[in-house]
Amino acid sequence: MRALDGRKLWFAGVGGAGLSAYAVLARAWGADVAGWDRYETPYLAYVREAGIPVAVTEAPAVPDGFEAIVSTAFASLVPGRTRAELLSELVALRDSIVVAGAHGKTTTTAMIAYVLRELGRDPAFLIGGEVPQLGGNAGTGDGTLVVEGDESDRTIESLRPRVAVVLNVDLDHHSTFGSRAEVQELFDRWLTHVPEVVRGDELEPVEFELAVPGEHNRLNAAAALAALAHAGVERSDAIGPLSAFRGVGRRLELRGEAGGVTLIDDYAHNPPKLAAALAAVRERYPDARVLVLFQPHLYSRTRHLARELAVSLAAADVVAVADVYPAREEPVAGVTGKLVVDAFSEVRPGAPVAWTPRIEDGAAFLARRARPGDVIVTVGAGDVDGAIPLLEAALS
Repeated sequence: MRALDGRKLWFAGVGGAGLSAYAVLARAWGADVAGWDRYETPYLAYVREAGIPVAVTEAPAVPDGFEAIVSTAFASLVPGRTRAELLSELVALRDSIVVAGAHGKTTTTAMIAYVLRELGRDPAFLIGGEVPQLGGNAGTGDGTLVVEGDESDRTIESLRPRVAVVLNVDLDHHSTFGSRAEVQELFDRWLTHVPEVVRGDELEPVEFELAVPGEHNRLNAAAALAALAHAGVERSDAIGPLSAFRGVGRRLELRGEAGGVTLIDDYAHNPPKLAAALAAVRERYPDARVLVLFQPHLYSRTRHLARELAVSLAAADVVAVADVYPAREEPVAGVTGKLVVDAFSEVRPGAPVAWTPRIEDGAAFLARRARPGDVIVTVGAGDVDGAIPLLEAALS
């Protein structure tokens, strides 16, 4: 008998990076699964491939007899259990590794799952991003369950894995936490319930060559190795597949070249991630000019971190800043991407920077200034990657 045999689960927001993976795993573990989303998303392809019916309509309607699992984005539209409640249940059903922290969760989770799969350990996994080498964002194997955790709403404290990885501690969710100390306290409480713990800030970066660039990825790899050791994997066995890991979608993802200009997309949306991404681009393309189209994510983050974001963007040669991608937040008066532009002008007076509220305007601004040999990076956790085809067309 499979773990979820007899359950009927309906997912509101099934097209999201998280719930799409949960739905696929729930189906594999025996549940009768269906879902709804307001929009088509790339993740729905994986959901449908798993045999899960999906309704894409304006308003959700829970089928009779189904338990509703509701994304935070749609909590006001339909009652039901939260994503976090289901994840807590899934983690308890299997020997599990949960990866947490402000930066590097998706990549480190994918590294662990990829090594386990390459070594024949048949993992299950739930990852908040597409991993081409793993065929998506969810795996349904019979081995260890590897999960990307999330501290943004404090719900990670309810998870009870055998191994927990805390990569780093930072204040990234200003609508939930008042200070970095509060984030630290949350992790400390959580870890008292976990038998085996990896703390990334106690590790040194790996010294062997990786397929993914950047010091941050060498630190992610060190944490992955430590977690794998707790899962019984010898370091000598893990190094080979870990070295061959090529990354996650929208993490320094090479999207092509047009007119002699290299196009890269990255999901970075807070100052440390942004700084790490640009440092990795500089490492891989040391002689290139780096042009950036940045889309701030969340009004709360932009309001509190505009100057820090500008300091990180100062590593670029030319910068365009789009308006804020709101995600789950309502607009805040006076908070736009121009806060980042103004701060950037103070950090690097005279450096080329533009306030381009629309993605289309940002793409046009950079395309006019790009020349062969340059690298253009689209950066942000919203829909800034939509600029890539615009840049290709303008540069070709």
